[in-house]
Amino acid sequence: MNYQWFTSPATEFYPLPDPLNLELGGSLAEVRVAYRTWGQLNPEGDNVILVCHALTGSADADDWWEPLFGLDRALDPSRHFIICSNILGSCYGTTGPVTPNPATGRVYGAEFPAITIRDMVQAQAHLVTALGIRRLQLVIGGSLGGMQVLEWALLYPERVAALAVIAASGRHSDWCIGLSEAQRQAIYTDPHWQGGYYTPDQVPAQGLAVARMIAMSTYRSHLSFQTRFGRERQAEGWFAVEHYLRHQGEKLVSRFDANTYVTLTKAMDRHDVACGRGDYEAVLAGIAQPTLIIAIDSDLLYPPSEQQELANWMPNAELAWIKSPHGHDAFLIEMAVLNDLVVAFQHPTHSRPVLSN
Repeated sequence: MNYQWFTSPATEFYPLPDPLNLELGGSLAEVRVAYRTWGQLNPEGDNVILVCHALTGSADADDWWEPLFGLDRALDPSRHFIICSNILGSCYGTTGPVTPNPATGRVYGAEFPAITIRDMVQAQAHLVTALGIRRLQLVIGGSLGGMQVLEWALLYPERVAALAVIAASGRHSDWCIGLSEAQRQAIYTDPHWQGGYYTPDQVPAQGLAVARMIAMSTYRSHLSFQTRFGRERQAEGWFAVEHYLRHQGEKLVSRFDANTYVTLTKAMDRHDVACGRGDYEAVLAGIAQPTLIIAIDSDLLYPPSEQQELANWMPNAELAWIKSPHGHDAFLIEMAVLNDLVVAFQHPTHSRPVLSN
């Protein structure tokens, strides 16, 4: 057997042969999709798990979800052909705001067109077809990744056997939209923003850092911050939580792009599975695949009521819980529990794992 998870595979790139038509109008020429794979595709082309990443994630799923990879785990390359592609509009190899516009030769920057979750999934679908994949055994993702999972079920129902939607909603709430706008305004008010155009040595670093600090405050919970930081101070006089948030902001600035952040948060705000399809409840009722919905009891950003809503209206959905003090980010922290939940869903005869706080 080829145990490929012991070494991280190289990122590959698939150029779409034709322009990608966008849901909101227009098209993108010369789109390429960055992706990684683990394991081997079977002759039937149906032993496939597609992993969909979150807002600032990448195709490196074996990095940010490493505990889910391995023998008899949720993502087992000895049995599955696992694929994760960088989403359209991101800055880790797939076409996005940091990519040169073939019509001008200049980086798209703020001129990158408005995109939606459906556009991201359509780009993924072109890649899936090109790889000879006939059917996806499971599509799985958390947060923005979970939004993609739902769109896969609706856009390509005949190609998807099962779904795992983690800490996501069927439509972005006014709460989430407001928080996204606050983050974007932090970027816009940076003196280096200049309408979205900036040089590499004058990026809107402070604005992007502040946006990340706002976001990180919503990714965790009151109890998580209280337990980890309290009112402790560092030697230099800062509160420990101040130091943490500034550090998180600086880390994102070193690896991410401000125009990308704006593009992707706006795409998330547009997320609504019922848009153009009819009644919201009826659309969810039309998702027939077996579905694992995972809620996090302390999630402030996508509260459990939103996952309960999905489970109530999707006819073949089951609701499972991650009980954690860590808020929304628990799907990237409580990975042993997450793995057990997904494995139990993949193998229904297995006993359900016991959740712990």
